[in-house]
Amino acid sequence: MSILVIGGAGYIGSHNVRALLERGEDVVVLDNLSTGHRQAVPDTVAFCEGDLRSERDLEKVFSAHRIEAVLHFAAFIEVGESMKKPLKYFDNNVVGMISLLEAMERHGVDKLVFSSTAAVYGEPKRVPIEEDDPKAPANPYGESKLMMERIMEWTHRATGIRSVTLRYFNVGGAYEDASIGEDHRPESHLIPLILQVPLGKREHISVFGNDYDTEDGSCVRDYLHVMDLADAHMKAIDYLREGNDSLICNLGNGQGFSVLEMIEAARRVTGHPVPAVMAARRPGAPARLVASSQRAREVLGWVPKYGIEEIIRSAWKWHQSHPEGYGD
Repeated sequence: MSILVIGGAGYIGSHNVRALLERGEDVVVLDNLSTGHRQAVPDTVAFCEGDLRSERDLEKVFSAHRIEAVLHFAAFIEVGESMKKPLKYFDNNVVGMISLLEAMERHGVDKLVFSSTAAVYGEPKRVPIEEDDPKAPANPYGESKLMMERIMEWTHRATGIRSVTLRYFNVGGAYEDASIGEDHRPESHLIPLILQVPLGKREHISVFGNDYDTEDGSCVRDYLHVMDLADAHMKAIDYLREGNDSLICNLGNGQGFSVLEMIEAARRVTGHPVPAVMAARRPGAPARLVASSQRAREVLGWVPKYGIEEIIRSAWKWHQSHPEGYGD
């Protein structure tokens, strides 16, 4: 039996592929390569180039392989873009989820691990955020993920497809040997943007907003190493294999770091001054997002291993050895 990783050529998906291979799992990847990189997937893995919204592409994969469970990483994720192009996000994310669940039902696959987001909460009423706190997305990206979660819940009631939904916050870092890492085109994530300064690709890092209600005025986020995140997905697969019911968990370190604190940590790791310039806020960005991961710890037995400097250090190793990402 195989694990199907949808979006397995992307940043988080490719690291989960490595974690699955380390466990001796048989892995199949489906990716349309709109944002992923074929080089991120080992040649030993069955790779299918195709779109989640295509019934033909899904049928090809599910018919050719005995799929036991699915890991879903194929959503569009850029908050700013979602504010400008909401229909693009609802089409890819929501329609894609419907197509996947239909294919899983047709082929009798009842286990799904879903990559969700803290963006479903919007501006939180309290910090740290717990899973049952109010959901009020502040952007179409978060709204689309919340819709996907609700579709999964109703489908579970009707068909018995069980899922683990992992709502995670900010993710960074790279695989230990720096063979794969973060490479978005264009890049919009904080850690790689900061590291572009010591790489000589930009003169400074922009800080979008210094007037938030936080200690230093910049946004506060909860950061996870990408391999800690992958470990949670492995534990989610095991949880479903044991026959357990559907579950929703937050994933985070439980400690928030501001943008300015992240820049300072990067200065320590790289030894570069990393000049920072203040800029206007980005629309739809909450001031503070920090997770309570107590449920994941108690139910899945998941405990993150890496801190902020370790996250940045592994990312720095990747970017130093791949200054043009997968374009090298």
